[in-house]
Amino acid sequence: MVKLNMVQAINLALDGEMARDENVITLGQDVGVNGGVFRVTDGLYKKYGEERVIDTPLAESGILGTSIGMALAGLKPVAEMQFSGFSYLMLGQLEGHASRLRSRTQGMMTVPLVVRMPYGGGVRALEHHSESHEATFAHVPGVKVVIPSTPSNARALLMAAIRDPDPVVFMEPKRSYRAFRENVDENTEPMELGKAQVVQEGTDLTVISWGAMMRPTLQAVDAVQNKHNVNLELIDLLTISPMDTETIAESVKKTGRCVVVQEAPRSFGPSSEIVATINDHALMYLEAPVRRVTGFDVVMPFFERELDYIPTEGRVIRAIEETLEF
Repeated sequence: MVKLNMVQAINLALDGEMARDENVITLGQDVGVNGGVFRVTDGLYKKYGEERVIDTPLAESGILGTSIGMALAGLKPVAEMQFSGFSYLMLGQLEGHASRLRSRTQGMMTVPLVVRMPYGGGVRALEHHSESHEATFAHVPGVKVVIPSTPSNARALLMAAIRDPDPVVFMEPKRSYRAFRENVDENTEPMELGKAQVVQEGTDLTVISWGAMMRPTLQAVDAVQNKHNVNLELIDLLTISPMDTETIAESVKKTGRCVVVQEAPRSFGPSSEIVATINDHALMYLEAPVRRVTGFDVVMPFFERELDYIPTEGRVIRAIEETLEF
């Protein structure tokens, strides 16, 4: 066991996969000599050289387009978009080519690439640096969308993403990059993509979240349990698409109540899809309406107001209590 933060765990995953498979390469702006703007790729350039750790121009569409060509040629590129807010510039390549080539060629071609991108707010970043765009990518058929919440699952999920035969958007909550450390098993095995994790089992209410929102959500769950003597089930979604509808439905059937916490704007996000999933598979088991704790339908605000935008422990506590009292 070694105690790591999320940046170190992701770096360890990249290092391990590059050592395991010489076809794995990483590319993006500043990922090489400088080790990445958040130092996620630190040390890899020196270890693997300029042919496998490639500094690119600031051109998101070009980075992904090049990665698609590399993937079709037999490589396994891990492309970094320096911030998710600029990732829309690559969306044409992702939606028009990476996501479609398996279908377009009737399975003769696959596109085994990973797009890494820091996302989310709470670190006093500039405009276009703090948004939560997971719903945008999850709406593209043929693309998997993965969001880790801890150092250990970040490493295991990135390993799985790199080994996956299809394109994976790997969104890294930068608020969690250096927020805490935990023990990470040096012999970590890849986690299965598309599977949520039941972090804590309970019987009275299900709470679902992902990414950086897992920490305030866990704190809220602990506070409510200590105050009200209830048992809450906590689910870490981990993969936004494909969504683990079975775990969600089985949990809500057991508890009859649910609260969903997301950092992204309220409308058209993963929380809405979770509510629809519950309506499809567990509606008759509900004892209260499903509550959502989310960001707001406005542009992510600047420094002084960003913490008023992001769901807090207090907002999650109120939603849980109101759902229990319904």
